[in-house]
Amino acid sequence: MKRTTPVIPPEDIRRQKEYCAQLRAMNAQRPAPPLAYVDTYGCQQNEADSELLRGMLCEMGYEIVPTGEGADVIVINTCAIREHAEQRVFGNVGALVHGKRRNPGQIICLCGCMAQEPHVAERLRQSYRHVDLVFGPQQLWRFPEFLRRVALRRGRVFETEPDDGAIAEGLPVYRSGKLKAWVSIMYGCNNFCSYCIVPYTRGRERSREPEVILNEIRALAEQGYMDITLLGQNVNSYGRDLEGDWDFPRLLEAAASVPGEFLLRFMTSHPKDATEKLFDVMAKCPKVAPVIHLPFQSGNSRVLAAMNRRYTREQYLDKVRLLRERIPDVVLTSDVIVGFPGETTEEFEDTLSLIEEVRFDALFTFIYSPRRGTPAAELPDPMSKEEKSANFQRLLEAQNRISLEKHRAYTGTVRRCLIDGSGEDPRNSLTARTAGGRLVHLSGDPALIGRFAEIKITGCSTWALSGELV
Repeated sequence: MKRTTPVIPPEDIRRQKEYCAQLRAMNAQRPAPPLAYVDTYGCQQNEADSELLRGMLCEMGYEIVPTGEGADVIVINTCAIREHAEQRVFGNVGALVHGKRRNPGQIICLCGCMAQEPHVAERLRQSYRHVDLVFGPQQLWRFPEFLRRVALRRGRVFETEPDDGAIAEGLPVYRSGKLKAWVSIMYGCNNFCSYCIVPYTRGRERSREPEVILNEIRALAEQGYMDITLLGQNVNSYGRDLEGDWDFPRLLEAAASVPGEFLLRFMTSHPKDATEKLFDVMAKCPKVAPVIHLPFQSGNSRVLAAMNRRYTREQYLDKVRLLRERIPDVVLTSDVIVGFPGETTEEFEDTLSLIEEVRFDALFTFIYSPRRGTPAAELPDPMSKEEKSANFQRLLEAQNRISLEKHRAYTGTVRRCLIDGSGEDPRNSLTARTAGGRLVHLSGDPALIGRFAEIKITGCSTWALSGELV
């Protein structure tokens, strides 16, 4: 039997809004509105979470500022995917002690995936005494309650107990832009890839109700948002925990039927769950951007099994062929890990050959980073760091060459693009994105920002295109 997605009761959400009102009343007594800064690390889901944090801070009477300098509340929303990201967070959090000495009333919060790791929470408790509030992703909806406790000086607050999570609806959102929006359709992960900490920090898969998601997309379209991305750790698992027959292709098709001029994107898709039905929906719905992020991680089937990815090299290649049959010009991006424990040089060669065969438009590349508490962290790892780095460099060189060749094929074509911002180079005053998400530099009137336009591609680099308005 399917379980019903756990949902936070409306009365609990109302209680959080009461805490917001109480803090707003307290802050209204200050001579000027207090300032709040939210610093975000990691994935798009963290970006979406930070929009909720900013929304709640606004409800509590705080003014959102772009830096932590002079802020009364600093929130660090963290990522635990790689060791480098964790060390950077610790370094930046440690540096905050100087501002805290100048402003003892400042409140410093750390949340996100790092907070849910027991060893991280304990390190913060013992060695970072200037951090006032620590809570994991599943407790984000209780942020007003926690902040109120700290503001009333009831001691430091740590809310990091293991929690499979639930769905919290009705939280305010503060979006910094007016063109692009994230919409979380689900949270958590059930896949337990052997190298990944996310299932341990974000809990089990839980889907939002389809009508709630569609209402949010309708509201965004009415507000003029032109580029909407549906988010989940594995969007292709959407609906498995809901009663009824909703799945991700059905949700995507329903979202594409919402009135308005906008493009729909989604991420991330686990290859084992990417289906022909999904590719058919992408092909037939003009509002669904012809782009998919389909992480393959390794080109060798033995390594994939050790990663617990639950597909083989051949199955991945079959999915790519099926996808390109449906959408010949699809933009395909992916993730790959170099130096997984036990990977041999010959197995790495299989990754290189897969890259050459598939010819991805872009790759997000990583050298394996052990995560405490995951099965892969206990595996023997005989390959030296020097050899891993050399393999990583070979991979970068191969993909950079392919990306440049793919971009050169755009030259001379005309693409419908969303003009989405101002360029940093005075010779190219605007930036735009193709439907497939490729960055385009061009010159033009800033009044064009927020519009779709036909752009002729005139040149390229490995990472971007250049063009001119038709």
